[in-house]
Amino acid sequence: MKKKFDKVYQFKITLDDIKPPIWRRIQVPETYTFWDFHVAIQDAMGWLDYHLHEFEILNPANGLKVTIGLPDEEFPKRNLRDWAQKIADYFSLENPSADYIYDFGDSWQNKIQLEKILPREDNVSYPVCIKGKRACPPEDCGGIGGYENLLEIIKDPYHKEHKQMLEWAGEEFDPEYFDPKEINFYDPAARLKMAFEPA
Repeated sequence: MKKKFDKVYQFKITLDDIKPPIWRRIQVPETYTFWDFHVAIQDAMGWLDYHLHEFEILNPANGLKVTIGLPDEEFPKRNLRDWAQKIADYFSLENPSADYIYDFGDSWQNKIQLEKILPREDNVSYPVCIKGKRACPPEDCGGIGGYENLLEIIKDPYHKEHKQMLEWAGEEFDPEYFDPKEINFYDPAARLKMAFEPA
């Protein structure tokens, strides 16, 4: 059963160190946990949630930075569990910023900025992506350096790896293309259940 809510949080998520910037603007319910927020970011950016993630944000209760994510077997006490932490307990217009890291190998670092807290609109299904720019880098492309290399190769039809890399990225891959109307948001509860089901 979905929780009732009156307000939505509008965030801008920007991928670090890529020019021109890759970013998304999304609105999510005030009742969201950090897990729910993570799933919305994954869907809006176009990643497939294959890897670990974590948020770093100041805890407004004590001013100390906390890490929120999935439990880690190597560092079990490092992360607060993201499904047990509500975004409304951390984000405010006085505490609007966080870092979101996805895939500790490729290390996609993202800046999160709370832009507004708005009243919920009738007849809008939240979460919603209202704007963004440029396609997200494909999964497992090797981080920023690997992505820049991929772009150089697919731009050059005479490069010896052009055909192979275009097939790998997807024939339709256009790094400049993004349409917020094409974003479909997955149910975070179903994704969490799937993440912890035995293989």
